[in-house]
Amino acid sequence: MQDRYGRTIDYLRLSITDRCNLRCRYCMPDGAPLLAHSDILTYEEFLQVAAAAAALGITKFKVTGGEPLVRRGCVEFLRRLKALPGVEQVTLTTNGLLLAPVAGQMAALGLNGVNISLDAADPAAFAAITGFDRLGEVNAGIDAALAAGLKTKLNCVLLPGCETRLVPLARYAENRPLDVRFIEVMPIGAGAAQPGLNRDAALKILRQVWPDLHPVTEHRGNGPAHYYAAEGLTGRIGVIDAVSHKFCAGCNRVRLTSTGRLKPCLCYGEAADLRAVLRENPAQLPEALRRAIFEKPRAHCFEDAAAVTERRGMSQIGG
Repeated sequence: MQDRYGRTIDYLRLSITDRCNLRCRYCMPDGAPLLAHSDILTYEEFLQVAAAAAALGITKFKVTGGEPLVRRGCVEFLRRLKALPGVEQVTLTTNGLLLAPVAGQMAALGLNGVNISLDAADPAAFAAITGFDRLGEVNAGIDAALAAGLKTKLNCVLLPGCETRLVPLARYAENRPLDVRFIEVMPIGAGAAQPGLNRDAALKILRQVWPDLHPVTEHRGNGPAHYYAAEGLTGRIGVIDAVSHKFCAGCNRVRLTSTGRLKPCLCYGEAADLRAVLRENPAQLPEALRRAIFEKPRAHCFEDAAAVTERRGMSQIGG
């Protein structure tokens, strides 16, 4: 499926819940008004959208939240999504708290990878950021994912004051076959008030420990991360620099919120209401999807805060 600018759109992020078992200060520090159960798409409805998307040429799916593993039946949903005709890859983004008990099941169903959100390698710093002293459970989830043979990446947001946390986080890639990715703060929701480091500042800090850190051109996923290697690292360091270095010309993704709104671009509030289509006229779903994807905007406008029209937080959109 191509949009009006000729970009191939083959990647759909599915946010299956707005709920989370952490309270990260840049995402939902004080919680968020929880949606009614009837407002959230059922698993059957998510599968209907995924099947229609696959028929249009979308082959790669990322399941997110909130925290997707807090929704009962998530693993079975992943199995059914993976089994749909035309679906080539299914990956999961999670905070890792509930991962250890199900990592083996995910590997058995053929999950193509797991991204684990982790913003501090120190228990006290982790608790300060997330609101909970549960780093041990995340580390257990990381170990379980690797033991199960899942392709594993850590996602670390470049929050204000993160300078001393970057190297300890990067050290997860020293003796483990995983990638550690540093992500510029999206200026949406709580993140709009706390811009953090950019790519160049983060790399400068990391090169104080790994001076030979250098770019590599290996294909390591479906997203926009730029990857770096160093002799002292088993895994790779990735940087997702959507704010300081636009990559919109090569954007290949759209997002479906837990309420069924298809967002062609993260920074704009405009979205197609697929829930209404599903519940009122499901025969129109393929055309609604096609039209929304075709009309994807040319680029985001994060550099101009006044032009950003998205007012919801990331937990409501889908991380």
